[in-house]
Amino acid sequence: MMRIYAVLLICVSLLAMPAQAKRKGKNPEEVKKVTEMIIKVNDYWQSHNKTECRGFWDNAAYYTGNMAAYDLTKKSEYLNYAKKWAEYNKWMGATEQDPKKWEYKHYGEGMKHVLFADWQICFQVYIDLYNLEGGEEKIARAKEVMNYQAEMPDVDFWWWSDALYMGMPIFTKLYKVTGNEKLLDKQYESYRWTDSLLFDKEDQLYYRDGKYVWPKVTTACNGGKSFWARGDGWVLAGLAKVLTDLPKKSKYRAFYLDRFKQLSRGVARTQQDGGYWSRSMKCEDDAPGFETSGTAFFTYGLLWGVNNGILKKKEFKPVIEKAWKYLSETALQSDGSIGFVQPIGEKPDPTRTVDARSQAPFGTGAWLLAACEYVKYLSK
Repeated sequence: MMRIYAVLLICVSLLAMPAQAKRKGKNPEEVKKVTEMIIKVNDYWQSHNKTECRGFWDNAAYYTGNMAAYDLTKKSEYLNYAKKWAEYNKWMGATEQDPKKWEYKHYGEGMKHVLFADWQICFQVYIDLYNLEGGEEKIARAKEVMNYQAEMPDVDFWWWSDALYMGMPIFTKLYKVTGNEKLLDKQYESYRWTDSLLFDKEDQLYYRDGKYVWPKVTTACNGGKSFWARGDGWVLAGLAKVLTDLPKKSKYRAFYLDRFKQLSRGVARTQQDGGYWSRSMKCEDDAPGFETSGTAFFTYGLLWGVNNGILKKKEFKPVIEKAWKYLSETALQSDGSIGFVQPIGEKPDPTRTVDARSQAPFGTGAWLLAACEYVKYLSK
């Protein structure tokens, strides 16, 4: 009897093996396919854009995606491309040397805006390059600026949502290098100030800045609240980056996690049937059509949450799969370019053309972040 049972068990196992092998073989093929997409997209961008460009947010956001692509593919061309850009910018953001002249309270692209987060995002890339190759010159300016900021009594640095991607992750990245606890303290204090100003607890979303807090600005949909996709995308992606580097035992971790989970649910509720997020998250009538940059940052953030066990896969898988379908089939063009990126702005603007040829460095960077995180998702 036992012998018969053993034979039957072996037969059942043999019959099951092809199906199991097929399931196990699916992800490697998908991983290869997505990796090839990533290489095509990044090769296209680098073949059409020079490294001689400023270290401001629009370009630097691309380079954060490029570093993710390098981490995945280990293509030396991607590393060298980032190094050339960093060297061109002398490993700096805004270049004013006198701290007494450093500014941040108003928008500015001038060299005095050293404390303005849009000029600091480049430090994320420099720190990544330092972690790979060493070289104190790579992070000397980042340490000078961020340690100075950590000592200031001010907390109102991040008065617009984009800054939570541009500036906030630098503090945890630099903490891992220096061990300076004041960086974590200032990061948390500054984030709490921004959160109190821009987070809407009912919708679990962030306003772009104080000008857009309801009812100062309303939508065409019954006078509702206006939430800008790329603005909230910056926040979700920024929180993912902060949580990546924040010590697991940090006393601040619980608050970041809570906001990350709440924002993830607010984001998931506003996804369009086509897998994308419209520029006006709760009222597509405000600015109809596809938009890639916000969608890609959301996809990256949600994938990161699932990959790290913070978000439940069962809950977010449908959102992720629809979003990836949009990113891989609509946003990605046949030549490797990334289209449907809203141009530089601060709101859902229907007067700005967004079509298949609408490209931008930050849109490509966001797509690369999402795609690289999707490979990790498939690999699990």
